[in-house]
Amino acid sequence: MAPIICARCNTDRAVVKRPKNHQKICKACFISVFEDEVHHTILSSKLFSRGDRVAIGASGGKDSTVLASVLKTLNERHDYGLDLILLSIDEGIKGYRDDSLETVKRNAIQYDMPLTVVGYDELYGWTMDQVVGTVGKKGNCTYCGVFRRQALDRGSKMLGIRHLVTGHNADDIAETILMNLLRGDLPRLSRSTSIMTGDDSSDVKRSKPLKYSYEKEIVLYAHHKKLDYFSTECIYSPEAFRGTARSLIKNLERVRPSAILDIVRSGEDMARLVPGSTSNPCACSGQGSVEDDDAPSCGSKQGHSMGSELAVIEAKSGEAAAEKPSEVDFTFTTNNKNKTQANRATRKEALSIADTMSELQVLGKCKRLNKNRPRLEIGDK
Repeated sequence: MAPIICARCNTDRAVVKRPKNHQKICKACFISVFEDEVHHTILSSKLFSRGDRVAIGASGGKDSTVLASVLKTLNERHDYGLDLILLSIDEGIKGYRDDSLETVKRNAIQYDMPLTVVGYDELYGWTMDQVVGTVGKKGNCTYCGVFRRQALDRGSKMLGIRHLVTGHNADDIAETILMNLLRGDLPRLSRSTSIMTGDDSSDVKRSKPLKYSYEKEIVLYAHHKKLDYFSTECIYSPEAFRGTARSLIKNLERVRPSAILDIVRSGEDMARLVPGSTSNPCACSGQGSVEDDDAPSCGSKQGHSMGSELAVIEAKSGEAAAEKPSEVDFTFTTNNKNKTQANRATRKEALSIADTMSELQVLGKCKRLNKNRPRLEIGDK
C-alpha cells in the first residue's frame, strides 16, 4: 500500500492524523500549523504587548510544558518582545508535586528561563496533604483551586509581574462549560469562556493562549518535539466533578471530532446572553478569575449562581415565543352546576380537534428512518 502524502505540503509522508479535523499531515507541517494557530490566537485576542513580563504557570505537565516551549519559539520567531518567567506552585502533595517540580527545573534549564517556586507551606503554613487529612478527599479540588490561584497571584506580585499565562486547553474549557451548564451557573459560564480573566482584588491578569488547542494535539506536539514533561495525574483529582464532564466529552469526541470546539463556541455564544456580559473576549474588568471552576469566585455567592440569571434568560425566550401565535388554542368553559357534562364535552371537543389534525399528518419520505416502521396510512392521500 502506497504511503499517504501530507495534505498540506504534498511532499512528505503523512504521520499525523489531526484529532481536530482528521487531516493527515507530516510531522513538520503539524508542528508548524500548531504553532501558527497559537500565534493567531495571541494576535487575534491581543494578549500581549511589547515589553511585557509574563509568568508561565508551570506544573511540569504536558500543557504548561508545551505552552512554555511554544511561547519561547513564537517570542523569538515573531519578536513579541516578552520577558518570559516560569512560576511554579508547590502544593505539598507527596508522590506527585515533588516529582513534577523536578521536571519544571529541567524545563527551566532547557528553555533558559528563570524559575520561581512558591509553596503552600510558605504562604499558608500547611500543605495540601494536611488539608486533605483534615477535610477528606471530597471537595479537596475546591480548596486547592482557591489556594493555587492565590499562590499564583502572590508569586506574580513577588516578581513584579502583571500577566500570568496558564496551559488551559480546549478540552479544559469545554469541560468547564459543561460543568457550569449542569450546575446552572451562568455567571461563571460567562467568565470561563473568556480567553483573558482577572480579578478586581488583583492587578494580575490571566490568559489562556492554548484555549483552542486540543489536548490530544498538545500531546502530539510534545511527542514530536520530544519535550520533557511529567505525565502522572494528581492523586486527588479522580474525586473531582470535572472527571465526569471529561468522560462525557471524550465520548462525544469519538462520534464528532469537532465536538470540543463546538462546545467552546456554543459556550461563547451562550455567555453573551448572560445579563451584564459583553461580547468582549477579555473579562478582566470586574470578573472573577476561573483557573479551576470547582472553586468559588467573586462573580456570584460562594461561586454559585443565585438563580435569577437563568430566569432572566428564560423570560427573554418567553417574550419571543409569546409574539408568535399558537397553532391551536383551546378554550374550555365549564358550568359549575354540571361539571361532569362539561368534562365530557371537553374530551369530545379535544378528540374532534385531534382527529382533524391527524388528517394532515403524513409519514416522512426518508427510507432509512421508515424501513423498520409498520406500514400505516394516515388520512387521505
